Amino acid sequence: MKILKNKALLTVVVFVLLNAIGCKKSNVKAEVKSDTTTTVAANFRVVGYLRYGDNLLNEAKAIDMGKITHLNVAFINPDADGDFTADADLKQVAIMAHNNKVQVLASIAGGTPPAYFSKLIAPAMQSKFIAGLIKLVDDNLLDGIDVDIEQELIDNNYESFVTALAAALKAKGKLTTAAVATVYASRYPENALAKLDFINVMSYDKTGPWKPSNPGQHSPYSMAVDDMAYWSGTRGIAKEKLSLGVPFYGYGFGTNAPADISFSQIVATYPDAVNLDQVTVNGGGIIYYNGITTIKAKTELSIAKAGGIMIWQLRHDATGANSLLGTINTVIKSHSK
Repeated sequence: MKILKNKALLTVVVFVLLNAIGCKKSNVKAEVKSDTTTTVAANFRVVGYLRYGDNLLNEAKAIDMGKITHLNVAFINPDADGDFTADADLKQVAIMAHNNKVQVLASIAGGTPPAYFSKLIAPAMQSKFIAGLIKLVDDNLLDGIDVDIEQELIDNNYESFVTALAAALKAKGKLTTAAVATVYASRYPENALAKLDFINVMSYDKTGPWKPSNPGQHSPYSMAVDDMAYWSGTRGIAKEKLSLGVPFYGYGFGTNAPADISFSQIVATYPDAVNLDQVTVNGGGIIYYNGITTIKAKTELSIAKAGGIMIWQLRHDATGANSLLGTINTVIKSHSK
Protein backbone atom coordinates (compact mmCIF):
# COMPACT_ATOMS: atom_id res chain seq x y z
CA MET A 1 0.00 0.00 0.00
CA LYS A 2 2.86 2.32 0.59
CA ILE A 3 4.33 3.47 -2.70
CA LEU A 4 7.62 2.02 -1.43
CA LYS A 5 7.24 -0.91 0.94
CA ASN A 6 10.03 -3.47 1.10
CA LYS A 7 12.56 -1.84 3.44
CA ALA A 8 11.92 -3.78 6.66
CA LEU A 9 15.37 -5.37 6.97
CA LEU A 10 17.15 -2.03 6.85
CA THR A 11 14.71 -0.72 9.44
CA VAL A 12 15.54 -3.47 11.90
CA VAL A 13 19.30 -2.94 11.58
CA VAL A 14 19.18 0.81 12.09
CA PHE A 15 16.54 0.56 14.81
CA VAL A 16 18.93 -1.45 16.95
CA LEU A 17 21.54 1.26 16.49
CA LEU A 18 19.03 3.95 17.43
CA ASN A 19 18.14 2.19 20.65
CA ALA A 20 21.77 2.44 21.66
CA ILE A 21 22.45 6.05 20.76
CA GLY A 22 19.31 7.90 21.92
CA CYS A 23 17.79 11.06 20.50
CA LYS A 24 16.59 14.57 21.01
CA LYS A 25 13.06 15.62 20.09
CA SER A 26 11.93 18.27 17.65
CA ASN A 27 8.98 20.35 18.71
CA VAL A 28 6.78 19.91 15.64
CA LYS A 29 3.02 19.55 15.98
CA ALA A 30 -0.05 19.72 13.75
CA GLU A 31 -3.04 21.93 14.44
CA VAL A 32 -6.20 20.01 15.30
CA LYS A 33 -9.22 21.46 13.56
CA SER A 34 -12.34 20.15 15.24
CA ASP A 35 -16.00 20.86 14.64
CA THR A 36 -17.93 19.02 17.31
CA THR A 37 -21.19 19.90 15.57
CA THR A 38 -20.33 17.52 12.71
CA THR A 39 -21.93 14.11 13.13
CA VAL A 40 -20.02 11.15 11.72
CA ALA A 41 -22.01 9.10 9.22
CA ALA A 42 -23.29 5.74 10.42
CA ASN A 43 -21.46 4.04 7.55
CA PHE A 44 -18.17 5.89 8.07
CA ARG A 45 -15.34 3.52 7.13
CA VAL A 46 -12.14 2.69 8.95
CA VAL A 47 -10.13 0.68 6.44
CA GLY A 48 -6.99 -1.01 7.72
CA TYR A 49 -4.35 -2.87 5.74
CA LEU A 50 -2.65 -5.99 7.08
CA ARG A 51 0.43 -7.47 5.43
CA TYR A 52 -0.12 -10.88 3.86
CA GLY A 53 2.49 -13.41 4.92
CA ASP A 54 3.60 -15.75 7.65
CA ASN A 55 1.49 -16.01 10.80
CA LEU A 56 -1.41 -14.22 9.13
CA LEU A 57 -3.96 -15.46 11.66
CA ASN A 58 -1.84 -14.41 14.65
CA GLU A 59 -1.22 -11.01 13.07
CA ALA A 60 -4.96 -10.56 12.57
CA LYS A 61 -5.68 -11.59 16.16
CA ALA A 62 -3.43 -8.75 17.34
CA ILE A 63 -5.73 -6.18 15.69
CA ASP A 64 -8.59 -4.54 17.57
CA MET A 65 -11.34 -5.48 15.11
CA GLY A 66 -13.80 -3.37 17.07
CA LYS A 67 -12.09 -0.23 15.77
CA ILE A 68 -12.15 -0.99 12.03
CA THR A 69 -14.88 -1.67 9.46
CA HIS A 70 -12.80 -3.12 6.62
CA LEU A 71 -9.63 -5.24 6.63
CA ASN A 72 -7.57 -5.32 3.44
CA VAL A 73 -5.09 -8.21 3.35
CA ALA A 74 -2.15 -7.10 1.21
CA PHE A 75 -0.89 -8.27 -1.11
CA ILE A 76 -2.30 -11.46 -2.56
CA ASN A 77 -1.01 -11.98 -6.10
CA PRO A 78 -1.09 -15.04 -8.37
CA ASP A 79 1.75 -16.73 -10.18
CA ALA A 80 2.69 -15.78 -13.74
CA ASP A 81 -0.09 -18.02 -15.07
CA GLY A 82 -2.73 -16.20 -13.01
CA ASP A 83 -3.17 -19.04 -10.52
CA PHE A 84 -3.60 -18.35 -6.79
CA THR A 85 -2.33 -20.35 -3.82
CA ALA A 86 -3.93 -18.69 -0.82
CA ASP A 87 -2.65 -19.01 2.74
CA ALA A 88 -4.74 -21.50 4.68
CA ASP A 89 -5.22 -18.85 7.37
CA LEU A 90 -6.95 -16.42 5.03
CA LYS A 91 -10.36 -18.04 5.40
CA GLN A 92 -9.98 -18.15 9.19
CA VAL A 93 -9.12 -14.45 9.23
CA ALA A 94 -12.26 -13.73 7.23
CA ILE A 95 -14.40 -15.75 9.65
CA MET A 96 -12.88 -13.99 12.65
CA ALA A 97 -13.39 -10.57 11.04
CA HIS A 98 -16.99 -11.35 10.12
CA ASN A 99 -17.67 -12.33 13.70
CA ASN A 100 -16.63 -8.77 14.55
CA LYS A 101 -18.75 -7.27 11.73
CA VAL A 102 -15.63 -6.40 9.71
CA GLN A 103 -15.52 -6.93 5.95
CA VAL A 104 -12.38 -8.49 4.46
CA LEU A 105 -10.90 -7.79 1.04
CA ALA A 106 -7.86 -9.18 -0.75
CA SER A 107 -5.63 -6.38 -2.01
CA ILE A 108 -3.76 -7.08 -5.25
CA ALA A 109 -0.64 -5.68 -6.95
CA GLY A 110 0.93 -3.15 -4.53
CA GLY A 111 3.85 -0.77 -4.83
CA THR A 112 6.27 -3.57 -5.72
CA PRO A 113 4.11 -6.10 -7.61
CA PRO A 114 5.39 -9.15 -9.49
CA ALA A 115 7.20 -8.23 -12.71
CA TYR A 116 4.58 -10.10 -14.74
CA PHE A 117 1.57 -8.26 -13.27
CA SER A 118 1.02 -6.10 -16.35
CA LYS A 119 0.40 -9.26 -18.38
CA LEU A 120 -2.32 -10.38 -15.98
CA ILE A 121 -4.52 -7.36 -16.72
CA ALA A 122 -3.81 -7.39 -20.46
CA PRO A 123 -6.56 -8.74 -22.76
CA ALA A 124 -4.98 -12.16 -23.29
CA MET A 125 -5.02 -13.06 -19.58
CA GLN A 126 -7.56 -10.67 -18.11
CA SER A 127 -10.54 -13.06 -18.10
CA LYS A 128 -8.55 -15.85 -16.47
CA PHE A 129 -7.14 -13.47 -13.88
CA ILE A 130 -10.59 -12.17 -12.95
CA ALA A 131 -11.97 -15.71 -12.75
CA GLY A 132 -9.12 -16.53 -10.37
CA LEU A 133 -9.93 -13.50 -8.23
CA ILE A 134 -13.59 -14.49 -8.02
CA LYS A 135 -12.57 -18.00 -6.95
CA LEU A 136 -10.20 -16.52 -4.36
CA VAL A 137 -13.09 -14.49 -2.94
CA ASP A 138 -15.49 -17.44 -2.93
CA ASP A 139 -13.07 -19.99 -1.49
CA ASN A 140 -12.00 -17.73 1.37
CA LEU A 141 -15.32 -16.05 2.25
CA LEU A 142 -13.96 -12.64 1.28
CA ASP A 143 -16.09 -9.54 0.74
CA GLY A 144 -14.30 -8.20 -2.30
CA ILE A 145 -11.10 -7.15 -4.04
CA ASP A 146 -9.02 -4.02 -3.48
CA VAL A 147 -7.05 -2.94 -6.57
CA ASP A 148 -3.74 -1.33 -5.63
CA ILE A 149 -2.30 -0.88 -9.11
CA GLU A 150 0.29 1.89 -9.11
CA GLN A 151 2.84 3.74 -11.23
CA GLU A 152 3.33 2.55 -14.83
CA LEU A 153 0.91 -0.36 -14.30
CA ILE A 154 -1.95 2.14 -14.52
CA ASP A 155 -1.88 1.58 -18.26
CA ASN A 156 -4.35 1.24 -21.13
CA ASN A 157 -5.65 -2.01 -19.63
CA TYR A 158 -6.55 -0.53 -16.25
CA GLU A 159 -10.03 0.63 -17.25
CA SER A 160 -11.11 -2.62 -18.91
CA PHE A 161 -9.72 -4.67 -16.02
CA VAL A 162 -11.41 -2.65 -13.27
CA THR A 163 -14.67 -2.49 -15.21
CA ALA A 164 -14.78 -6.25 -15.84
CA LEU A 165 -13.70 -7.09 -12.29
CA ALA A 166 -16.31 -4.78 -10.77
CA ALA A 167 -19.05 -6.32 -12.90
CA ALA A 168 -18.06 -9.85 -11.87
CA LEU A 169 -17.88 -8.93 -8.19
CA LYS A 170 -21.11 -6.91 -8.22
CA ALA A 171 -22.94 -9.92 -9.63
CA LYS A 172 -22.01 -11.73 -6.43
CA GLY A 173 -22.78 -8.80 -4.14
CA LYS A 174 -19.07 -8.18 -3.47
CA LEU A 175 -17.03 -4.96 -3.24
CA THR A 176 -14.52 -3.50 -5.68
CA THR A 177 -12.27 -0.82 -4.19
CA ALA A 178 -8.98 0.77 -5.20
CA ALA A 179 -6.01 2.56 -3.73
CA VAL A 180 -5.03 5.70 -5.63
CA ALA A 181 -2.21 8.22 -5.36
CA THR A 182 -2.70 11.79 -6.50
CA VAL A 183 0.77 11.82 -8.03
CA TYR A 184 -0.60 9.40 -10.66
CA ALA A 185 -3.98 11.14 -10.89
CA SER A 186 -3.99 11.71 -14.66
CA ARG A 187 -3.63 7.96 -15.26
CA TYR A 188 -6.89 6.93 -13.57
CA PRO A 189 -9.77 6.81 -16.11
CA GLU A 190 -13.10 8.32 -15.04
CA ASN A 191 -15.02 5.23 -16.14
CA ALA A 192 -12.91 2.96 -13.94
CA LEU A 193 -13.27 5.19 -10.88
CA ALA A 194 -17.03 5.24 -11.38
CA LYS A 195 -17.19 1.45 -11.04
CA LEU A 196 -15.56 1.40 -7.60
CA ASP A 197 -17.54 1.11 -4.37
CA PHE A 198 -15.03 3.34 -2.60
CA ILE A 199 -11.55 4.75 -3.13
CA ASN A 200 -8.64 4.77 -0.68
CA VAL A 201 -6.48 7.86 -1.25
CA MET A 202 -2.83 7.21 -0.38
CA SER A 203 -2.08 10.59 1.14
CA TYR A 204 1.51 9.80 2.06
CA ASP A 205 4.94 9.05 0.52
CA LYS A 206 5.38 12.58 -0.77
CA THR A 207 9.05 11.81 -0.26
CA GLY A 208 11.01 8.95 1.23
CA PRO A 209 14.26 6.95 1.20
CA TRP A 210 14.11 6.79 -2.60
CA LYS A 211 14.62 10.59 -2.56
CA PRO A 212 17.52 11.07 -0.10
CA SER A 213 18.16 14.56 -1.47
CA ASN A 214 14.60 15.60 -0.59
CA PRO A 215 14.27 15.12 3.18
CA GLY A 216 11.11 16.15 4.97
CA GLN A 217 7.62 15.18 6.04
CA HIS A 218 6.22 12.52 3.72
CA SER A 219 2.61 12.91 4.86
CA PRO A 220 1.91 16.48 5.99
CA TYR A 221 -1.58 17.63 6.93
CA SER A 222 -1.52 20.00 3.95
CA MET A 223 -1.13 17.02 1.61
CA ALA A 224 -4.29 15.46 3.03
CA VAL A 225 -6.19 18.72 2.52
CA ASP A 226 -4.96 19.01 -1.07
CA ASP A 227 -5.71 15.37 -1.87
CA MET A 228 -9.27 15.57 -0.62
CA ALA A 229 -9.80 18.81 -2.54
CA TYR A 230 -8.50 17.21 -5.73
CA TRP A 231 -10.51 13.98 -5.65
CA SER A 232 -13.77 15.52 -4.44
CA GLY A 233 -13.44 18.85 -6.24
CA THR A 234 -11.37 18.49 -9.40
CA ARG A 235 -12.43 14.89 -10.08
CA GLY A 236 -15.95 15.33 -8.72
CA ILE A 237 -16.06 12.16 -6.63
CA ALA A 238 -18.64 12.14 -3.85
CA LYS A 239 -17.03 12.55 -0.43
CA GLU A 240 -18.80 9.41 0.81
CA LYS A 241 -16.81 7.38 -1.71
CA LEU A 242 -13.39 8.61 -0.51
CA SER A 243 -11.23 7.30 2.32
CA LEU A 244 -8.34 9.48 3.48
CA GLY A 245 -5.16 7.43 3.82
CA VAL A 246 -2.88 7.96 6.83
CA PRO A 247 0.51 6.39 7.65
CA PHE A 248 1.38 4.41 10.77
CA TYR A 249 5.08 4.57 9.86
CA GLY A 250 7.85 7.08 9.35
CA TYR A 251 10.84 7.69 7.10
CA GLY A 252 14.28 8.79 8.20
CA PHE A 253 16.83 11.01 6.51
CA GLY A 254 20.42 11.73 7.48
CA THR A 255 22.98 10.26 9.86
CA ASN A 256 21.75 7.37 12.04
CA ALA A 257 18.14 7.75 10.94
CA PRO A 258 16.36 4.55 9.83
CA ALA A 259 15.05 4.46 6.28
CA ASP A 260 11.68 3.08 7.40
CA ILE A 261 10.31 2.69 10.91
CA SER A 262 6.92 1.83 12.42
CA PHE A 263 5.11 4.18 14.78
CA SER A 264 5.34 1.50 17.49
CA GLN A 265 9.14 1.52 17.18
CA ILE A 266 9.24 5.31 17.22
CA VAL A 267 7.33 5.64 20.50
CA ALA A 268 9.15 2.71 22.08
CA THR A 269 12.48 4.42 21.40
CA TYR A 270 11.39 8.05 21.80
CA PRO A 271 8.39 8.18 24.20
CA ASP A 272 8.35 11.97 24.30
CA ALA A 273 7.79 12.12 20.52
CA VAL A 274 4.31 10.58 20.54
CA ASN A 275 2.54 13.89 19.85
CA LEU A 276 5.14 15.22 17.43
CA ASP A 277 5.68 14.64 13.71
CA GLN A 278 9.46 14.37 13.68
CA VAL A 279 12.31 13.43 15.95
CA THR A 280 16.01 14.16 15.62
CA VAL A 281 18.30 11.25 16.42
CA ASN A 282 21.77 11.40 17.91
CA GLY A 283 23.93 12.13 14.89
CA GLY A 284 21.62 14.65 13.28
CA GLY A 285 19.30 12.48 11.22
CA ILE A 286 15.55 13.11 11.41
CA ILE A 287 12.60 10.71 11.38
CA TYR A 288 9.38 12.13 9.92
CA TYR A 289 6.00 10.56 10.73
CA ASN A 290 2.47 11.39 11.92
CA GLY A 291 2.05 11.55 15.68
CA ILE A 292 -1.17 11.51 17.68
CA THR A 293 -1.91 15.21 17.20
CA THR A 294 -1.70 15.01 13.42
CA ILE A 295 -3.70 11.78 13.27
CA LYS A 296 -6.42 13.52 15.30
CA ALA A 297 -6.42 16.41 12.82
CA LYS A 298 -6.56 14.07 9.83
CA THR A 299 -9.41 12.09 11.37
CA GLU A 300 -11.34 15.33 11.80
CA LEU A 301 -10.59 16.13 8.16
CA SER A 302 -11.77 12.72 6.99
CA ILE A 303 -15.06 13.15 8.87
CA ALA A 304 -15.59 16.54 7.25
CA LYS A 305 -14.33 15.80 3.73
CA ALA A 306 -14.51 12.02 3.19
CA GLY A 307 -16.53 8.93 3.92
CA GLY A 308 -13.79 7.13 5.77
CA ILE A 309 -10.17 6.89 6.80
CA MET A 310 -7.61 4.33 5.63
CA ILE A 311 -4.51 3.03 7.40
CA TRP A 312 -1.24 1.64 6.10
CA GLN A 313 -0.68 -0.49 8.04
CA LEU A 314 -2.34 -1.73 11.22
CA ARG A 315 0.53 -3.74 12.71
CA HIS A 316 2.76 -0.66 12.74
CA ASP A 317 0.62 0.85 15.48
CA ALA A 318 1.63 1.40 19.09
CA THR A 319 -0.47 0.11 21.96
CA GLY A 320 -2.49 1.56 24.82
CA ALA A 321 -2.72 5.32 25.09
CA ASN A 322 -0.21 5.70 22.25
CA SER A 323 -2.32 3.79 19.72
CA LEU A 324 -3.07 5.76 16.56
CA LEU A 325 -6.02 3.48 15.81
CA GLY A 326 -7.30 4.20 19.30
CA THR A 327 -6.90 7.91 18.59
CA ILE A 328 -8.91 7.59 15.37
CA ASN A 329 -11.63 5.66 17.22
CA THR A 330 -11.84 8.28 19.98
CA VAL A 331 -12.27 11.12 17.47
CA ILE A 332 -14.96 9.21 15.58
CA LYS A 333 -16.84 8.47 18.80
CA SER A 334 -16.71 12.14 19.75
CA HIS A 335 -18.74 12.89 16.62
CA SER A 336 -21.24 10.08 17.07
CA LYS A 337 -24.76 10.77 18.25
